[in-house]
Amino acid sequence: MDKFEDLDANMYIVSNDQPEQQLELYQALEEKMGHSLPFVSDPEMELIERADMKNGESAYRGYALMNEKGNIVFNKVNDHWGEEIDKTAEDIKKEYEGLSK
Repeated sequence: MDKFEDLDANMYIVSNDQPEQQLELYQALEEKMGHSLPFVSDPEMELIERADMKNGESAYRGYALMNEKGNIVFNKVNDHWGEEIDKTAEDIKKEYEGLSK
């Protein structure tokens, strides 16, 4: 997550999984990468739907940006965002910089 240090933004993992499942994933990420991100539990998929990331009864993998007013300003479905972290960081930074214009 060092690639995002220069962004003045809060980062979260949003999932419709139950908190117990999220804790398991949090711990696995922390063990593998040395750190993780806070999880937001969204069992009703309200935020996931607002981000246009709902895929039936589950969520697409990907990422989104929300502005200070709570509006989704960018989203991208991408199953491989973690494997393509350089491209992911580039996409997010580009959209983030556009918010201040």
